[in-house]
Amino acid sequence: MPRRAPAFWSRLGAVAWALMPLSLLFGAVAGLRRGLFRNGWLRTERLPAPVIVVGNIAVGGSGKTPVTLWLVEHLKAAGRRPGIVSRGYGGHVEGVAEVPPDGDPSHFGDEPVLMAHLAGVPVWVGRDRPAAGRALLAAHPEVDVLVCDDGLQHYRLERDVEVVVVDQATLGNGLRLPAGPLREGVTRLARADLVLAHGALAPSVRRACGTTPVFEFHLAGAAFERLSDRGERRPPSALMGRRLRALAGIGRPERFFAQLEAMGLAVERCPLPDHHVFTPADVALEGVDALVMTEKDAVKCAPFAPHESWVWPVRAHVPSRAAELILEKIDGSPSA
Repeated sequence: MPRRAPAFWSRLGAVAWALMPLSLLFGAVAGLRRGLFRNGWLRTERLPAPVIVVGNIAVGGSGKTPVTLWLVEHLKAAGRRPGIVSRGYGGHVEGVAEVPPDGDPSHFGDEPVLMAHLAGVPVWVGRDRPAAGRALLAAHPEVDVLVCDDGLQHYRLERDVEVVVVDQATLGNGLRLPAGPLREGVTRLARADLVLAHGALAPSVRRACGTTPVFEFHLAGAAFERLSDRGERRPPSALMGRRLRALAGIGRPERFFAQLEAMGLAVERCPLPDHHVFTPADVALEGVDALVMTEKDAVKCAPFAPHESWVWPVRAHVPSRAAELILEKIDGSPSA
């Protein structure tokens, strides 16, 4: 899987058309696999707690991790005791493991460490998501609902609710891998329980959702936080006039840069591959006064970043009705 989206994914050009046969094969194999699970030819596993899958149909940053954190907060507010299961992309865990809030991102993966740090609930990782879920429930019997971060296409794990996060920009040319960025076609949205759209969707994509409820959300922050002391907070105006380098090793770095520039900050853009492994050389203060970065990158840079490093934390703002629908679904699920 490419760590940065190829340029040809954004348009229906010659390269995309040349790869179309492989895309058709990819789609056929994915559809066959999904059908084998759905019809019982391949074994699925139901865990003794409701499972909510938060996933996407395209490669690239859609806002899935902030949505997972938003959902966990709503579940806790409703009196539930959630836990999180994740693959741990970018990590090197053998089997399954619990992620400590101060875990090493290079071992557990950057997103699981971020969620363990922010969510205040058990987080377990493993390529085998049913095994990770079983281990989490065995270690934390108080947990009464599992949120599976990613895993929409991991059909071995039975799910009670499917939440698909979609960003129109990540859909690119609308073709499946490898000719385009889609893991599944947009018609997959009609089979989900809920679609959360990071911004507006094209009319054709809205139609593809069918009767599935669609809610738009956005990501927003309030203040910068010093990386070495997250209790020290500054408004964007405090960084105006300074020479800033913006680091972003995320799925869509241009969205982060645009947020900063919309605040009136002049930044030197430094896009990096998603899940980039940072080194001290990446965060050297050469030619700038300070660094600004996302929370996902901050967990990897914290051990060696200079004092003048600032984090821009964002949270997902989702209509409350979306959380109500999810709660209604799990309250009526067979494993509830």
